[in-house]
Order: sequence, then structure tokens, then C-alpha cells
Amino acid sequence: MTLVTNRLVRHLALAVALKLLLLSTLWWAFVRDERVGVDADRAAAHLGVTADTSPSPTASDGARP
Repeated sequence: MTLVTNRLVRHLALAVALKLLLLSTLWWAFVRDERVGVDADRAAAHLGVTADTSPSPTASDGARP
């Protein structure tokens, strides 16, 4: 590799590292504590279907798959 190529690689690596650091910092500061509550009715309404809200049988009820 020539001197110019080494310098370019070093500058690109530094730029990518700084961008990753900046994005991580922004995520940590603003996004990490945000939560989105989704229930079956809202998801079904968004998809245009009806939600089946009946509880599914469990193994303790004696139901078998």
C-alpha cells in the first residue's frame, strides 16, 4: 500500500469510528429508555384484522397441542 492509501484508510476508519461513537451516544441519551406499548387490539386494528382475545389453552388445563 502506498502512503496515500494508508492515509485514506486511516481517515476513513477514524470517520466511521467517530460516527459510531456519535450514534451510540445519541441512542444512549434519547432512545434507550423509550418503550412502545402494543396490545393485541391495537396491533390487529393496525393490520386491519380482528384480534382473538380468548386465552389459549395451556398444558395445565389438560389441552394437548
